[in-house]
Amino acid sequence: MPGGLGMGSLLLIVFVALLIFGPSKLPQLGKAAGNTLREFKNATKGLADDDDSKEKKEETK
Repeated sequence: MPGGLGMGSLLLIVFVALLIFGPSKLPQLGKAAGNTLREFKNATKGLADDDDSKEKKEETK
């Protein structure tokens, strides 16, 4: 898989995160990352919905 993250790369990232933050901080970091991704998804969905509503308004004119 060129350009993608393989299983070895993901394991290395998790290992380095454990070394830097410690096992007690990882659940908090995972939760923060999940919340950030959820907010980003909702924001981009809102932008797509805005574009759709603009197109519908233009079609009715």
